[in-house]
Amino acid sequence: MTDLTGTRIDDLTPLTRADARRLAVTEYERLAQQLRSLTPDDWWQPTDCTAWDVRAVAGHCVGMLSDFRSLRSMVTRVQAATRAAKAQGGEMIDAMTAMQVAEHAAATPDELVALVERRGPVAARWRTGTPRLLRRLPMQETVGGRKETWRLGYLLDTILTRDPWMHRIDIARATGRELVLTADHDGRIVADVVAEWARRHGQPCTLTLTGAAGGQFVAGDGAGEQLTLDAIEFCRILSGRAPGTGLLTQPVPF
Repeated sequence: MTDLTGTRIDDLTPLTRADARRLAVTEYERLAQQLRSLTPDDWWQPTDCTAWDVRAVAGHCVGMLSDFRSLRSMVTRVQAATRAAKAQGGEMIDAMTAMQVAEHAAATPDELVALVERRGPVAARWRTGTPRLLRRLPMQETVGGRKETWRLGYLLDTILTRDPWMHRIDIARATGRELVLTADHDGRIVADVVAEWARRHGQPCTLTLTGAAGGQFVAGDGAGEQLTLDAIEFCRILSGRAPGTGLLTQPVPF
């Protein structure tokens, strides 16, 4: 008999704007704290983002939060990245991240940390305070090799917090540093990922995620796959950083 102990995934509440702002503020704070704790050698360690070392990951994070701290900065970057992608025959997001890394390549570690500390709160306020009309704008993205349409509000509230969160994991793995995790912050991010993952695959299952950011979750009647793994590894698999099987082959954007 299937054990239905756990949170029903259908009962997980979507992120509100207040949730999104709280999570964004905390995530930028934790990113800054993590970067400030690194030794000089840590900055040059390779990461799971195979083209980037820790320093390049930090440059991307600074660039992303800087690009999404005002309408002007967002539009300027998107237009430039769109032109570059057309010229190069690639994806706009790849052109955007390459620009972010290149523009911060000469910054010192202290300068990168200072930028996160200064611009992070501004980005968190702007992202979660944008007008409803702007948030409803459609945008095209590719997930698991398939094109799909998002609303801009999903990018602003959800993806732009998952992104530095996952890169904080990348940095911790690359440097061997302890990853700061709490149930109220990281557990909320993971639960939101779980809910989206379940919506995307649409199959009944039970999921037990271990660690400070984990929990027990039930989709549908709980029949089907019975999965138990670390919460961080679960997210790494869904993001494409580690291989998965069965329902774990369903990607979720980060």
